[in-house]
Amino acid sequence: MSTPVLQRHLPDDMRAARALPGVQPERGAWLRVDDAYAGQMRRRMALLDQPSADVLYLEPGAQPAADELQAMVLDMLPGLGFRVHADQIVCPDGRKVALAGHTNPLALLGRLVQCDFVIMQKREAEHVLTGAVLCFPASWRLSEKAGRPLTDIHVPVPDYTADVAARVQRLFDGVQVGRPLWRFNQLWYDDAELFQPRSAAEPRRVGAGLHDGPFYRTERQTVLRLPETGAVVFIIHTYVLARADVPALH
Repeated sequence: MSTPVLQRHLPDDMRAARALPGVQPERGAWLRVDDAYAGQMRRRMALLDQPSADVLYLEPGAQPAADELQAMVLDMLPGLGFRVHADQIVCPDGRKVALAGHTNPLALLGRLVQCDFVIMQKREAEHVLTGAVLCFPASWRLSEKAGRPLTDIHVPVPDYTADVAARVQRLFDGVQVGRPLWRFNQLWYDDAELFQPRSAAEPRRVGAGLHDGPFYRTERQTVLRLPETGAVVFIIHTYVLARADVPALH
């Protein structure tokens, strides 16, 4: 069995549970590098070296949004310990990632940073998943959700009621450029594996409640609007901690 990839600490603002959807303004940095960067990136590289429909997806119509997101992230990297050159980027773990040869901007971003990116674009009344790099799914499968609207993506989440769905759609409609929003979830898992896709027809691989399982998994989920294309990006930074390192949550 491989050594689990774990963080030792949670950000202070991820220790107070909130009712769904639990959204608040993002007052800190929405792109982060933490103590599990090297280990998480090794797992991401292994997944991206054998790409599948459960890791990468990009509709042709989402290419401009993906290009805009790539440019935004690359501009932020020097402040996070990356060395950006004309032809390559040197990452905090020492890896060198070439800038040429990536037709899918999301595939490049997946090799640079810990977080996953999901592009959502408005079609008629709802936002639809039009692109994603998803290396660390928590009990859902990208290939089943690609091209589908928000309400379908969250089926069959028990707490995702019609009222919550309407509030989430209003959130996606209302998020403003330069004013990202965020929330986080809380789950207990039996193992620390980061790549945990699960079909909607399969049983969930988590404990029965918030006090079960040896590993605590939480996602910092940020929602932001791209200024040029107007697409909404859902950003997921995954934290997995051993039970002994989990602070008292309230």
